[in-house]
Amino acid sequence: MNILVTGASGFVGSAVVNRLSLSSNFTPRAGVRRLNHNFHFSVNVIQVNTLAHDTDWSAALLGVETVIHAAARVHIMDDNAADPLTEFRKVNVAGTLNLARQAAEAGVRRFVFISSIKVNGEGTPLGEPFNADDSPSPVDPYGISKMEAEMGLQQLAKKTGMEVVIIRPPLVYGPGVRANFQSMMRWLAKGIPLPFGSIHNKRSLVALDNLVDLIVTCIDHPAAANQIFLASDGEDLSTTQLLQRMAKAMGKTAHLIPVPAKVLEWGATLLGKRALAQRLCGSLQVDISKTREVLGWTPPISVDEGLKRAAAGFKKSKAD
Repeated sequence: MNILVTGASGFVGSAVVNRLSLSSNFTPRAGVRRLNHNFHFSVNVIQVNTLAHDTDWSAALLGVETVIHAAARVHIMDDNAADPLTEFRKVNVAGTLNLARQAAEAGVRRFVFISSIKVNGEGTPLGEPFNADDSPSPVDPYGISKMEAEMGLQQLAKKTGMEVVIIRPPLVYGPGVRANFQSMMRWLAKGIPLPFGSIHNKRSLVALDNLVDLIVTCIDHPAAANQIFLASDGEDLSTTQLLQRMAKAMGKTAHLIPVPAKVLEWGATLLGKRALAQRLCGSLQVDISKTREVLGWTPPISVDEGLKRAAAGFKKSKAD
């Protein structure tokens, strides 16, 4: 089966391409913006300079049966765009729907869209996880753009018959992870005391290998057609637990100071870091019951194994 993976040089996209390359059932085609990415295996690479409303995908889609759309304008903590929502819409909505329309016209059977849990919202009350069929409630421009792309894809599926599968992951971690998760590993590696010893929230995460396994499952599973699935490792952690278990995976000790969450939130708000404090102290849980039941899917690796793989990737990056 010929499969086009967009965003194939990115964190998730490259892992999907490498996984597909291991199977004799799939022939991945890697859509990249730049031709300087090294895949683990020999891969058919196609350069697509931009994800826009008028991008020509005809060459990339030739003979393709399934599209895995991982390319996006990603969430940015400190977005300096004058109108962030407009910029997100240009790529994540207009660019996505342009690709999907051309895919349907080219005879693509299934379009797997990597969305975001931000479509559901920014947080949950403790013990009240998001469900796949909850009404969307995005807050920030990135989440809004992903929701609008989902809605456009669902309408296109009804008009054209092309099957659409939507996957909403929470924070994805693994070898090569960057942003806040990478910063956390740096803090732990240096043994820096951290004021997160008394955080009693719960957050769902998904290991890169678990997410990739779910994506691959959705390529040809008959029950996946026109469904929305949430992804996670199936075990939720507090920030305190995450730091402790990440440190263990790294062979380090987490030096955590028990500062109350309310004090951290107050201090972060004063410093203009309220959103970061919400991620560290607030809860965001997802219920993957539908994913398990409809697909018969179980996350193949545990949280601790996922953290070990992230730690190994971090160690390797420091050695290189």
